Amino acid sequence: MHIDISIKQQTLRLSDASGQVLRTYSVSTAAKGAGEINGSYCTPRGRHLIRAKIGAGQAENTVFVGRRPNGEIYSQDLARRFPKRDWILTRILWLSGCEPGRNRLGSVDTMRRYVYIHGSPDSTPMGCPGSIGCIRMHNADIVELFELVPPYTSVDISED
Repeated sequence: MHIDISIKQQTLRLSDASGQVLRTYSVSTAAKGAGEINGSYCTPRGRHLIRAKIGAGQAENTVFVGRRPNGEIYSQDLARRFPKRDWILTRILWLSGCEPGRNRLGSVDTMRRYVYIHGSPDSTPMGCPGSIGCIRMHNADIVELFELVPPYTSVDISED
């Protein structure tokens, strides 16, 4: 399995070992564009891998804080009560960079920046930048992807 994320096209493409595309999803990457520096709120580029899969078996719209379910289920009422919260829902695929000096170690470490592929409220627009660095997906899509990919699946993020 292999994942390609296009920042320009705002898509995530899942391919098998032979390169055959199995799924294509619309996503939302960072509103501030591409970049690797800690605190930039940009989506990091380059070769990554899925270091951890978090949320197996959780209900759709489960709210995660610090990578743990906090007991809440996302709803419009909850959104009104916490309008500034960056919603991380349903499942998390935690990314780790593979290129020292580009997206691994020091001030460019993707994993230490807590960059994920994760679920978002279904009202969140996909196909356009909007996150603070992560790759957002609709809940049904992240559940499907989560079930299809094993840990350590390679992920390439490009501006193409």
